[in-house]
Amino acid sequence: MRGTLLLQAAMAAAAASDTSGAVASIEQAAGIANRIRDGGADCHVTFGMTAVELARVVVATELGDIGDALFRHENILRRGLLRRLPGEYQAAYLLDATRAYLQAGDLRGAGRTLVEAHRTAPAEVRCRPLARTLIAEIARGSPAAADVARLATLVGVTRRTP
Repeated sequence: MRGTLLLQAAMAAAAASDTSGAVASIEQAAGIANRIRDGGADCHVTFGMTAVELARVVVATELGDIGDALFRHENILRRGLLRRLPGEYQAAYLLDATRAYLQAGDLRGAGRTLVEAHRTAPAEVRCRPLARTLIAEIARGSPAAADVARLATLVGVTRRTP
């Protein structure tokens, strides 16, 4: 429980642009995760090193360190860490990763990540206001990928013409 609360504190600190608070909280959480071990393939584990690594991406994105966020995200994908989580958690995380791609100006990466989130847990993407905002922003990009355009139509977000 303490580790999960520390991750929440890290993300709240990052949202408030408190870099030192975010880093301190996430490092404390990582220490706890190292002591308890991640639990491997147990999908019911909600805290461990996987959760810490995902939170590091969110914190880096919030703090504007997009290079670090995307580096960490790609590492998470390479290591297959998302497979350890329930689909809803995967999709929520992928929406955060989509934000990082958008901040980097990579519409293709953002679209690919958003579509993967939808494939993983469609209801998570269709029901979250953040997802609708991301879909609209990506769809406004020129040209929007076919999968993103279909998703925009599905959720009722249409491309605005000037």
